[in-house]
Amino acid sequence: MGKVRVYQEPDRETRVQIQESVRGKDVFIIQTVSKDVNTTIMELLIMVYACKTSCATSIIGVIPYFPYSKQCKMRKRGSIVSKLLASMMCKAGLTHLITMDLHQKEIQGFFNIPVDNLRASPFLLQYIQEEIPDYRNAVIVAKSPASAKRAQSFAERLRLGIAVIHGEAQDAESDLVDGRHSPPAVRSAAAIHPSLDIPMLIPKEKPPITVVGDVGGRTAVIVDDIIDDVDSFLAAAETLKERGAYKIFVMATHGLLSSDAPRLIEESAIDEVVVTNTIPHEIQKLQCPKIKTVDISMILSEAIRRIHNGPCTFSTRSHLTAAGEELEHQL
Repeated sequence: MGKVRVYQEPDRETRVQIQESVRGKDVFIIQTVSKDVNTTIMELLIMVYACKTSCATSIIGVIPYFPYSKQCKMRKRGSIVSKLLASMMCKAGLTHLITMDLHQKEIQGFFNIPVDNLRASPFLLQYIQEEIPDYRNAVIVAKSPASAKRAQSFAERLRLGIAVIHGEAQDAESDLVDGRHSPPAVRSAAAIHPSLDIPMLIPKEKPPITVVGDVGGRTAVIVDDIIDDVDSFLAAAETLKERGAYKIFVMATHGLLSSDAPRLIEESAIDEVVVTNTIPHEIQKLQCPKIKTVDISMILSEAIRRIHNGPCTFSTRSHLTAAGEELEHQL
């Protein structure tokens, strides 16, 4: 453990003091995202820059949940904030990034440094097999067509069936993703040349809610990468209950659980919410006993060790256990 002091001035400026020499050393900066996400980002950037100006050989950021990852697409007249954050980290001096289950894998392309995007699915799959009674009678559920690929991955590994909820109210992420109306939604005679006949955009119409797949009398396991605003999960749970689901589990890598999410989960038809400890949520667990935690620190520590020591550590393959083989496959 390194010796460093991080605090805020009375005017809310973040100050970092590294209290030992890091010259010529490999520095791993572990930063978990708190509720004050912007302060968390500034702490990370200032600490990275402090190590860079102190002549550290390499600076590896370990950020289990990458903040602003949901803002990775252009919408309306906004911006791709995750690209901005990636540029800031690289400019500050980060030489390598270790993270877990990025909201979109394409975010790795925003960096001009190596990015290790680890997966939490082996730990969640193990939880399903060990903690869900009669999991062979379960069905993996995607709460929207956008998350069907993740649900399919879980279902194929567990040899289970899959169900997809279609027709629910679309969230902002899937609406006008490119940020423009093309073709234009309204025909403007002044803007279009008389000789051109550009077709107008047909407005979307939400179909009625349907569940593609059989969930009657079975345990439904809803899988996703982030659970923050739980409204969509609550709506999916109600739909599954109406279709005859026996029990409902929600599994996600990052449990932000903002605002009154714990209370809503406690009062809902959801039987259990399983998240990893990429984000601290001890307070939420006290508010809602339905929230369970899966520890993924093992794979992060293994990634740190292999990056630092190099592949020579694993020259003797006979000493690797089955768990070690699986971890190496994931890395």
